[in-house]
This record gives sequence, structure tokens and C-alpha cells, in this order.
Amino acid sequence: MAEFAQANASLESATEEVVSKDRAVSAKVNAKGELVELKFPTQKYRQMAPAELAQAIKDVIERARTQMSAHVAETLGRFAPEGVNMADAMNGQINPTQMMSKLDLPFMGTDVPGRSERPEVG
Repeated sequence: MAEFAQANASLESATEEVVSKDRAVSAKVNAKGELVELKFPTQKYRQMAPAELAQAIKDVIERARTQMSAHVAETLGRFAPEGVNMADAMNGQINPTQMMSKLDLPFMGTDVPGRSERPEVG
């Protein structure tokens, strides 16, 4: 648990920054994928069409989020059950029933002796 707490604490202050190829836009995101900084390192953005600038901003933010997601998955992946891909879990691409079965734990809706799929009302 101490290792997990330390890994989690390191993510609290972690950021990923991406700069566009033309250096017109820079974006920094935190471990939650939230935009924490948007910069225009040069004056190039002034010469860009509005749609071009908007696309450049969207691109750097998405790349920063993708990099941060990989960083979080790598940091926390060692705590995941064997056979569970943390990146898939973070992106909602994991079957919870399958994951719980790898832990040998029942999951609501699975066949569990002595348990009906629906809770009794009454």
C-alpha cells in the first residue's frame, strides 16, 4: 500500500507538456488530463487562420493527454491484476466481469452460487 500511495502522490504533481511542430502552441496537462497551461511560445499564432489555430490547440492538448494517459498507465500498471492492461482499463475498454474473474472475485451479474442475478425486493 505504501508503494501505491507513493505512486499516486507522484501523479498528483505530474504534468505532460507538448509543443506543436511549428512551436506556435504549447499545452500542459495534469494526471487527470486537465489542461493546466496553454502557451504561445512564439508570435507565429498571430499569422494563423482561426481554424488553423484552433486545430493546433486541439492537437497539442490531445497529444499531451495521450502522453499523460500512458504515463499514468505505466505508473499504476504494476498494481493492476495480472493480465489486466491498465491503459485499456483507463479508457473504459475492459470487461469488468473478466477483470473480477481474474481476481477470482464475484461480480454482480456473474454466476455466483447461492446468489440470484437480481436482488430480491421486499
